[in-house]
Amino acid sequence: MLKKVSMIAIIFVILIGIMHIYTISYAVTGEEVLNSTQATELVNIKESAKSSLSEYIEKYGSTPYGVAAYILNGVRIYSIPLCFVGIAIGSVYQYVIGIRKLDVRDRGFMLIITFVTILLICQVLPLIFAVVVNGWRG
Repeated sequence: MLKKVSMIAIIFVILIGIMHIYTISYAVTGEEVLNSTQATELVNIKESAKSSLSEYIEKYGSTPYGVAAYILNGVRIYSIPLCFVGIAIGSVYQYVIGIRKLDVRDRGFMLIITFVTILLICQVLPLIFAVVVNGWRG
């Protein structure tokens, strides 16, 4: 019964969201886009990413190593919130839903272990890369 009610609620929210999207009018000319602050923000973000990438390339001495270090830094930063969300979902499965169902409790435990392992790997991998590249290459 609870599954049916939750599915009906989710479908209702999705339908309201779809209707809201169709009621909004996005009539914008090309000049308004060029003069808006969003366009300048996008250009600033692009320029800062290019400068950051060029700093990594200079730091590691070659393009492949610099690009790899830049990507690993992005993975390191974005893995933290994603893994915390995964750990929270696993905790809900283990401690809330798993009180009555043991198979769900085991699934929650495995989710927690998986996301903690992914978090540790994503946090340690850039350090290992920097030590190996700078230490062995000189």
